[in-house]
Amino acid sequence: MSKEPTFPSSEDGADAAAQGAEALTAHLEGFETAGDAAAVLPDAVEAAGLSVVGDDELVGDVSDADDADEEFEQEDLDTPVLSDVLVAVEELWPESLAEDWDRVGLVVGRPEAEVRRIMFAVDPTIEVVEEALEWGAQLLITHHPLLLKGVNSVAATSGKGRIVHRLIEGGCALLTVHTNGDSAVGGVSDVLADVLGLADTQPLTPAVHGLVEEGIGRVGLLPGVEKLGDLAARIFLTLPAVAGGVRVSGDRDALVQKVAVCGGAGDSLFEAVRANDADVYVTADLRHHPASEAREARTDGRPYLIDLSHFASEWLWLPPAAKALGNVLADQGFEAELRVSQTNTDPWDFILTPGN
Repeated sequence: MSKEPTFPSSEDGADAAAQGAEALTAHLEGFETAGDAAAVLPDAVEAAGLSVVGDDELVGDVSDADDADEEFEQEDLDTPVLSDVLVAVEELWPESLAEDWDRVGLVVGRPEAEVRRIMFAVDPTIEVVEEALEWGAQLLITHHPLLLKGVNSVAATSGKGRIVHRLIEGGCALLTVHTNGDSAVGGVSDVLADVLGLADTQPLTPAVHGLVEEGIGRVGLLPGVEKLGDLAARIFLTLPAVAGGVRVSGDRDALVQKVAVCGGAGDSLFEAVRANDADVYVTADLRHHPASEAREARTDGRPYLIDLSHFASEWLWLPPAAKALGNVLADQGFEAELRVSQTNTDPWDFILTPGN
């Protein structure tokens, strides 16, 4: 059974929710939002001129017809084929930015096939594929690779094989934008940094071949000092709700301003975090030993740690990524409908804690 992304609410967190909503406004502009997302982010919904629709849908269209000057007739846009979309994707998230170990790009699909509908998701699970096919998508773009590790068979009797077969049977291509989407300008960590309101950001580890703004992770400054507990609460109220919530290492009343972020698993970047003198590090999937070693190595208690759900930390990138692709396609004379998957692919369903 799939889980729809919802957003946490808190009577005591109105200010934090409002700040998170304001930060999301620019990324959600041009999309429709609904359900829990609309309820928790009312300021963003209203400020961006969004409308509420049913079934927690978050959808958008690349057409700018509503914004066009009425004195001019908008030029008709063509339906792209898959190869056209690949060109646009390469412009936004060049494969040259992917890590050597990564597997990005086209996984399933015919370059000459028409693409009228495109869905974005974090993970290429069978639930996400079924959602895409039910909507009628001809292309599914996921952040995580389906075939990161080599396989000897894609028989329909295996999990990955079943996914490949369903995609082919449904006429839907699959494309991966992973670490190239992490490193690119406007990528996963850029969006996370923007949502937190960081200024003067730069990569934690700059790309070997690329612009100075490209690389894994980001580090920047909050507008002013903020209590660690307040920052953690603001992040919690901004992310999709997941069973694991948000974990924090540090004094909740400690003041922080310089923040390092890395959407997704980031415990390999501790040296870069320390080299940048970050007060706090916001990332996901922190394992016991790297986190413990980071605590032992820190100076004056810093950097503090805020550990997020892997899925939730990367989900924030989906709406702006879909919007960016729509804009590039439109600039190239193409039109397609885009949608963000509503399937929550965080693997955990509940958590037991003291008192719960």
